[in-house]
Amino acid sequence: MQADELPQEVILSIQRILEIQATEEIDRLDGLSGKFNAVEILNDFFPDEKSLAHLDEVNTRLVETHQELKKEVDFLQAELKSSQDPQRMSTIQEMISDLLGQMSRIREKATESEAVVRNITKDIQVLDLAKKNLIASMTMMKRLQMLVNALTQLEDLIKEKKYSNVAQTLAAIMQISESSFKSYTAVPRINRVWKRIHEIQAQLRTQLDADFDAFYLQDNRQKSTLIAEACLVIDVLGPAVRSHVIERFVALELKEYRRIFRTNDEAGQLDNLSRRFAWFRRLLQNHELEQGRVFPGEWRVSWHLLAKFTEITRDHLTTLLTQSGSNLTVKSLLDNLQITLEFEQSMARKWVTPFKDILKATDNPQSEPGKPMSAAFEPHMGIFVDAQDKVLADMLAPHRNGKAGKTQPRSSLDGPQGEDDSSAVITVLPSSTDLFYFYGQSLEQCAKLSTGQALFDLCTLHKKWLRIYAEEVLSSGVKRPPPVSASRKSTETRVDLDLLKQVCLLINTADYCQTTAYQLEENVKNKVNAEFKERITFQVECDLFVSAISTAINVILREFENVCDPSFITLGRTSWSTVNQVSGPSPYTGDLVKAAEQVVDYIKPLIEQKKYLRNLFDKASSIILVKFTNSLVRSRPLKEIGAEQLLIDLQTVKASLIKMPGETLATATFATSYTRSLNKTTTRLEALLKVIVTPADPPEGFILNYTLLIGDASFSNFQKILDLKGTPKPIQNNLLDSFLTITSTKTDLKSTSFLSSLDMDPPATGHAGGSLVSPGASRISLPIGSAAEGIFSGITGPGPSGPTTGSSATSTSDNQKREVFSDFRRFVSFGLRKETAPP
Repeated sequence: MQADELPQEVILSIQRILEIQATEEIDRLDGLSGKFNAVEILNDFFPDEKSLAHLDEVNTRLVETHQELKKEVDFLQAELKSSQDPQRMSTIQEMISDLLGQMSRIREKATESEAVVRNITKDIQVLDLAKKNLIASMTMMKRLQMLVNALTQLEDLIKEKKYSNVAQTLAAIMQISESSFKSYTAVPRINRVWKRIHEIQAQLRTQLDADFDAFYLQDNRQKSTLIAEACLVIDVLGPAVRSHVIERFVALELKEYRRIFRTNDEAGQLDNLSRRFAWFRRLLQNHELEQGRVFPGEWRVSWHLLAKFTEITRDHLTTLLTQSGSNLTVKSLLDNLQITLEFEQSMARKWVTPFKDILKATDNPQSEPGKPMSAAFEPHMGIFVDAQDKVLADMLAPHRNGKAGKTQPRSSLDGPQGEDDSSAVITVLPSSTDLFYFYGQSLEQCAKLSTGQALFDLCTLHKKWLRIYAEEVLSSGVKRPPPVSASRKSTETRVDLDLLKQVCLLINTADYCQTTAYQLEENVKNKVNAEFKERITFQVECDLFVSAISTAINVILREFENVCDPSFITLGRTSWSTVNQVSGPSPYTGDLVKAAEQVVDYIKPLIEQKKYLRNLFDKASSIILVKFTNSLVRSRPLKEIGAEQLLIDLQTVKASLIKMPGETLATATFATSYTRSLNKTTTRLEALLKVIVTPADPPEGFILNYTLLIGDASFSNFQKILDLKGTPKPIQNNLLDSFLTITSTKTDLKSTSFLSSLDMDPPATGHAGGSLVSPGASRISLPIGSAAEGIFSGITGPGPSGPTTGSSATSTSDNQKREVFSDFRRFVSFGLRKETAPP
């Protein structure tokens, strides 16, 4: 609410006091409103232009209204002044004091009246209280009489062993005593009755123990009805008494089991574990046919027998397994564990309840649920895991340390069985399928025996051998040096088809292992206990397989580079300055295209996953363009005709590279990115050659063509063009003078371009050791399979340039404008060159 606004209730109250009545025609000036708007009122008075003629009338009316309001204000001020008369205020205060005095006297009279009424009704209240106490006493006396009579009757029933009636009477006595007399035990008479109740209960428990013992030991079938009724009395006495009776029965039933199957006797050894379970099955059968019928179903005496039998047997198994020590064999361990699990599962099926739930239902609620018998084998499952370790070591021994190529390949869909299928496509090493088939078998076997620590340890073992397989089988297979017989001269273009076939096989195998390892991880997580799920991961092992794929792709690229090198050697040794005419593509381009297609066509059907082929083609096209650029730079001077011939050769190479992926890999995304990357590099090369093709005379036209095609004002980059063109030194000096003069007026030119990263002293044709030179990047690295970028990393963009003559320009942003003579050393170099130039 604004400070100058009044609530609507206050406005209505003021209007009511001032007797402002609503009329048919409401004058806005008569109302008190917090939303008073003078513009609206003026619009009411003058709704249109014609109403302005009544301006005098409205003015007269407003003056009259003003006078009336002034009179009303004067009247109210006078009345207020009269109301504030000090004598009148003193009178009002005296009247208030009198009123307070009268209220005080009324309060005193009320108190006196209340005391009189209380005195009158005192006797009545005493009588009411006496009546209430008398009724309560009579009720308690009747209940006490009933309790005493019930106790007498209960004693007679106990002597006669009429347990059915005893159960009903005892339940009534316990209910009455708890609800009515528990708070009155300080009364001597009631205290004696209370003690008598407990004495009768103790006497009854003693008698019941004797009856149950007689029933257990003597097997008197005539007392089965009596014992069944006695069970009703046990339920009335409470859960503690019932637990005591059941424990007593279970101990007597399993007394013979303890005697026969002691751990230091022959019958109690691990070899006779099945006899233990057979003995209990017979005991359980006899119990259910004879004594078990006596007990109520809700007592679950059979479950208690099983729980106690489980506890005793588990302790015995723990002792026996510990005593066996190093003599415990894997067969003995697994056979006995299997027998134990089958028994537990049979008991679970018998009562349609999980075995652990049976143990939990029969345990003390304040204690932890008992463990199954199979838990005794858990600490010794390391023997099983060690046995799996030995089997895996023997399985992979023939394939480790570069021996993978000696095995015959088999399709990834084949299992370890040796089926004769000549039409199957050869894709992966059989050792990988054998490995994962064994993993699946051992995982299923272990999950049936244990889903706890043993399964987690087995998973750790599987991870260990996956790392060994990735490092010592796959990676070792592609990293080992080729045999002496496979070596060849750098001028030979023969492709090592056996090496390519083996490397493609290793790529498929590593990809299969990576995919299957992820599936294995999910399978283990679905089986292992909850506390181990978060610790299950195969990411490190999968990264090793990715690294093996990266290494294999590098081997293919190295082979691709080898077969292309002779063509680039020819290009680099060609004297382009002596070429006097253009006659179509050069012969070396045909050899280059043929060699590249030979490798590409051979590996295409051998690699299953097309994503690896796409990555490989990206790198292969980069290699060809980098080597083309390096050879071009080394073969300088080029001259105009030579550069024009190289332009034609570049178009031939580009057309071949565009067709290299083929239709099977020409997806929309890959085709777009591949073509864009290819066009980016070839466009730069074309711009470089077109500048060289341009005649140096006139200088203004040559320099203008440079600024249009290259787009920079870099002194060192222009010097590179002149060096590639083979321009004589005197002419170079004049061109450099003109270049500085012309570019100094063109402020829109950048200070760097792709020529800034062009290495004028590239490495010799051959293996570049992972660092290649291209027009787009002086040194392009091929980080295949790095952990950060994966195996699909594209060709890196422009990097720092190699050493170039007379240039200290560094790579900057494309938006950065050039600065003429920004480098003082470059300016000095230019001046010295002019001074030392021949006349």
